Amino acid sequence: MTATRNRVPLHSSEADNRRIKRLMRANVAYFAEHRDQIADRLREIDQEWDIERAIEANAAVLGFTGTVLAATSDRRWLALPALVTAFLFQHAIQGWCPPVPVLRKLGFRTSYEIEEERRALMALRGDFGQRAESADAALQASTGSANAPLPA
Repeated sequence: MTATRNRVPLHSSEADNRRIKRLMRANVAYFAEHRDQIADRLREIDQEWDIERAIEANAAVLGFTGTVLAATSDRRWLALPALVTAFLFQHAIQGWCPPVPVLRKLGFRTSYEIEEERRALMALRGDFGQRAESADAALQASTGSANAPLPA
């Protein structure tokens, strides 16, 4: 079974993964030049929904909707919560379900991807004892490896 940290990116298109990485890198580069705004960006990141939360909310809404429709109009609507439950289980096992490609295209990130940006910003701010002097240094610090490849 794939590690939790990697399962959504492994089941996402390379184009979506690259776009998400590019945006994160652009954010870090911007804040390397505007360090006075890092605290505001960290507050925004605290409010960001990761893809797991979006999938859970999507499943809850669809499951509840199917149950209400089954209770008020036609029992065949019970197929909707059953299908949603199966997809949720598939996501738990594989890291993929039908909403994943749509949510990735919309820019939803994994909690690890969000945390990577948070750590890079904190490195820029000097939260780890030594202030990163550049976006590249901050990104390398955020991965925990000085030799980690940077996203293209």
